[in-house]
Amino acid sequence: MSINTQLAPGGVHVPDQVDVRGPRFAAWITSAVLLVVLLASAVSTAAAGAILAAQAAVFALGALRGPRRHPYGKLFATLVAPRLGPVTEREPAQPLRFAQFIGLLFAIAGVTGFAFGAPLIGVIAAAFALTAAFLNAAFGICLGCQVYPLVAHVRLFGRLHPQQAQTEAGR
Repeated sequence: MSINTQLAPGGVHVPDQVDVRGPRFAAWITSAVLLVVLLASAVSTAAAGAILAAQAAVFALGALRGPRRHPYGKLFATLVAPRLGPVTEREPAQPLRFAQFIGLLFAIAGVTGFAFGAPLIGVIAAAFALTAAFLNAAFGICLGCQVYPLVAHVRLFGRLHPQQAQTEAGR
């Protein structure tokens, strides 16, 4: 993933920033969808898998295109943000993209479980994703965003010190 930047006054590049309320709004919708997946799994694993596959597509768009081009982000920008006060707090978009990628991995695991006759795997994966989405929605705790600095550090360390990174990876 590349880091998108904007040009700030004075020609300084700053990471792409988003209104913190947008990702929390998206997390509420995601929580609702994942709750529907869990409820549907009690009746029809095929329906649960289909709904989770649709959410996986949403996660993929968020991971690839970022929070502004994410379907729930567009919904927030179009319907919700104009009714709110001015933006008072922003957060970098890159950790949010990483969090969407982690959500995508859980959704893929869940869809795979539902599709191949292992509904318990589907339910567990959806429950983990629901827990993460709800923590973000209700409390502003983005688990993927918390892990992102560690992953970014490892990637940066490997680029800056390729020989040492290879040596430590071989241990």
